[in-house]
Amino acid sequence: MSTAHFRIAAISCVLFPFLLPASASADVVGPFKDDLFAAQTVLESRDGGDFTVVEYDEMRDINGRDSIPERRVKDRYVSLKVRRVQENQTLPLPTGPLDVGRVGQDQGQAFTVIFIHGRGGDRRLGLNDISFGGNFNRLKNLVAESGGTYYAPSVRSFDEKGVADIAALIAHASAQSGGRPVVLACASMGSFICWGISRDAEAVPKLAGMAILGGAPDPALPKSAAAKARLPIWFTHGSRDSVYAAEDQIAIYSKLRNAGQPVRFTLFETGSHGTPVRMTDWRSVLNWLIR
Repeated sequence: MSTAHFRIAAISCVLFPFLLPASASADVVGPFKDDLFAAQTVLESRDGGDFTVVEYDEMRDINGRDSIPERRVKDRYVSLKVRRVQENQTLPLPTGPLDVGRVGQDQGQAFTVIFIHGRGGDRRLGLNDISFGGNFNRLKNLVAESGGTYYAPSVRSFDEKGVADIAALIAHASAQSGGRPVVLACASMGSFICWGISRDAEAVPKLAGMAILGGAPDPALPKSAAAKARLPIWFTHGSRDSVYAAEDQIAIYSKLRNAGQPVRFTLFETGSHGTPVRMTDWRSVLNWLIR
């Protein structure tokens, strides 16, 4: 173990003494409340397990999980101790100042996760501990406890200017970590940022992979710089998404997979547009992307 990695593990143990360090697991990202978040029922599996249909039940996964449905999750699903390593920053990037929420250390991290919100959101969405079934709280804890850094930026626009901002954030995270893996996760309209980055020949080599949660399909993706680099991508989508049809995203997945690209797809049966944000199993996704 390197000196830097030892320091990361030591910091995690001080902040989260009730958990084993990430080095105790073969995975890059160690467990956090897996019994509550990862125990999902697979209804169908194909493509050697790359494509799965997962059971989603609104009464169980919203009403049974939240003390106030869609507003506040039950206490046992979250740990607010992670706020000890959380702060808001304005990063002076080459493209201009960018407001971000950061969880974890600001340099020397084992890996970085960047979450891009959809239309009408800002950095507060990706830092929200108590809504979305506590799934962002789990993501924050998973990253921090494993020696990583999590950024939730406020995206100013979903055009080339927004893409340039996030490309600069990716470069910043890569430099701060000494070139360690960076994962870009985009939800809903935020997928426009992921698709812009996928065509950026300078940004793609700095990425370990992408996660697309209820995103728009991009017909140009199979010819992108990301596809040429065989960048791993994991899609999660609701089967009843009324904003971006699941069938259109599945078609992109199939085209990529048929070309030999490393892709996975989780379809939440009966899930709506917002279901992936609530139901995506972040530990599985991150461990597959960071490899």
